[in-house]
Amino acid sequence: MLVRRLLLVVSLAILGSPSLGLAAEGAAPAGSLNAPFGFLAAGIGLAIAAGLCGLGQGRAAAAAVDAMARQPGVAQRVFTAMLLGLAFIESLTLYMFVIAIILVLKF
Repeated sequence: MLVRRLLLVVSLAILGSPSLGLAAEGAAPAGSLNAPFGFLAAGIGLAIAAGLCGLGQGRAAAAAVDAMARQPGVAQRVFTAMLLGLAFIESLTLYMFVIAIILVLKF
């Protein structure tokens, strides 16, 4: 229960920190209002993409090793399919990395 409350307070502090920075500036130009949120969106998006990519790759590798153990005769075909699948999973994280760079450089 304490960990849940602590996590809630920390996440609210992280999400509220860009608004505190904007309040201290006073009258800011319209383009600079989105800058803290662009950095925040890039960081959170990349963290989620990388974490879920790692989980997906782990599950894919575990399923491939299990399939190879059950039928050793098709191990080469399963290994090739696993590598192709891992490349597609990794490409999703690389796309998010490009989007994060675009968000950071835009503001």
